[in-house]
Amino acid sequence: MELPGVAVWMFVCLCASVVGYPNGKVREACTSMVPCHGSSPQLSPEHAITVNGTEFKPGDKIEVHLSGPDFEGFLIQARDAERLDSPAVGSFVLADRRRSQLLTCGRTKNSAVSHTSKAKKKDIKVYWIAPEDAPKHVQFLATVVKKYRIFWVKIPGPIVSQPDVLSPTPPLHATSEAMSTSHPVSYISKPFSASGCGIMKFCIRNPTNCDPGSASCLFLSFQQEESSVFIEMSGPSEGYLAFAFSQDQWMGGDDAYLCVNEDHSIHVSTAHLKERSHPLLDSENALEDVSWRLADGVLQCSFRRRIRLPAYKGRFNLDTSYYIFLADGEASEGGLIYKHRRQPLVTNGLYNVTGLPQDIGGSRAPRLIKAHGALMFVAWITTVSIGVIVARFFRPVWSHSFLLGKELWFQVHRMLMLTTVMLTSISFVLPFVYRGGWSQVSVHFVVLGCAVMALTIFQPLMAGFRPSRHAPRRQLFNWFHWSTGTTARILAVVTMFLGMDLPALDLPDPWDTYAMIGFVAWHVGTDVLLEIHSYCLVRKVEVIEDDRVQILQSLTSAEAEGRLFKQIVLTIYVCGNIIFLVAFLIAINQV
Repeated sequence: MELPGVAVWMFVCLCASVVGYPNGKVREACTSMVPCHGSSPQLSPEHAITVNGTEFKPGDKIEVHLSGPDFEGFLIQARDAERLDSPAVGSFVLADRRRSQLLTCGRTKNSAVSHTSKAKKKDIKVYWIAPEDAPKHVQFLATVVKKYRIFWVKIPGPIVSQPDVLSPTPPLHATSEAMSTSHPVSYISKPFSASGCGIMKFCIRNPTNCDPGSASCLFLSFQQEESSVFIEMSGPSEGYLAFAFSQDQWMGGDDAYLCVNEDHSIHVSTAHLKERSHPLLDSENALEDVSWRLADGVLQCSFRRRIRLPAYKGRFNLDTSYYIFLADGEASEGGLIYKHRRQPLVTNGLYNVTGLPQDIGGSRAPRLIKAHGALMFVAWITTVSIGVIVARFFRPVWSHSFLLGKELWFQVHRMLMLTTVMLTSISFVLPFVYRGGWSQVSVHFVVLGCAVMALTIFQPLMAGFRPSRHAPRRQLFNWFHWSTGTTARILAVVTMFLGMDLPALDLPDPWDTYAMIGFVAWHVGTDVLLEIHSYCLVRKVEVIEDDRVQILQSLTSAEAEGRLFKQIVLTIYVCGNIIFLVAFLIAINQV
């Protein structure tokens, strides 16, 4: 019951980025110098690069100084001023090893400088060493990250030239990458409507048929418009909303889209999901007509995407059927997204969003995990509990009733316990089938589950070697039989308490905990009531009278009274267990 499951799938970006790597190891960004933060670079730089000279000869050392308002990350390079898309040239020497470090970009060692941590800084000083094969003109470039979503790419610095070389004409400037990734953003004037769902557009809603204007409603819609699809998404505004197209119900190799609430402004970006890891945010955005709204606790975003995007790697064609994931979670002030606290909503089948319009829901728990939970609840809330009550208190009541040649109480007890073994065995296998092996996440839950399964199998095997009623070892057997069963029941209840809150099932809080506490109290209360009744009954028939007939009459009357009381208590107890069971099964079906 791991959620393990499906499971989880929005975290902090781990793509090749500047601040995405707080330690500054950003060699993957050497060529583009673009942080992969899922947003566009700023257009007007706040930071400046200065040098202590305008000319150089091979082997010369030039002081380079980057300064400006507080910033967290940076990347400095020197490039051929006449070919700024060429590799970095020359090498650097550090002035402060605590705040800066050398990187090797391309084949040139120490050809770039970056930060060593996210600590804020106002200036950085380094030294550039001119190579023997230096180009005629060299320009210094810097990418600066103020915070996660606020950064500047290739800020142009001074151009230095070799002696007796004419200045480049016209003057060269580094081009901002903002033009290729920036899109106009507008604002949504009112909440989304579900009126066209199933008629004009394909919709996913959770809970089913909920109003997109409510903060408790997760809403996603797709409406085809010629060669593009218009997409709307809304939900709680605490952090981020995200959805992804997947070819299976497992995270990995998926096409994802995120709307992130950062300082009351919404950033919309695309990403690629690689296994169960952080989303790789794209530096180039394939979305158009981006709009958003943040009001009344609801985050809304909408955008348009072409059905086919062959120029963008990782973007799926929208005229094919996919499983659709829908998730929400928290985000930091800097726009960093955290793992969703609950399992993503996943459609129950493959759907083509450009096909027949539908209005569907989804499930946060896989069907196999739901079946696992349901079977365990049936076994350990119903069959075991009733079987124990029958064996403990109904032996004298049904001692003269027989079924298939055996005492009735024993046959009922054995039937219920064998049913428990069968249900537990089937349920035990299902999570392993779903996961394809052992879960590395919910280890405590798995270990306890294995212990319950082992005791469940051991109990009937031990019963098969039960000594005869008057054998010397019968009392020892009875003790082992009781202690093994009691231990299994206690571990099973503890395991169910843990399993109800695992991401793969995650029944509603705090209802699930209170309901399970209620069941435990119900069972213990019934057990104590019958114990007290049995004690009082024994005390009543132990009253010694001189008249032997009076003793027999008292015994007969007491037995009849005890039988009726126990049957009434058993009936009420069974009805109560069924009510608890139905409540849990309904909750499982709704997640």
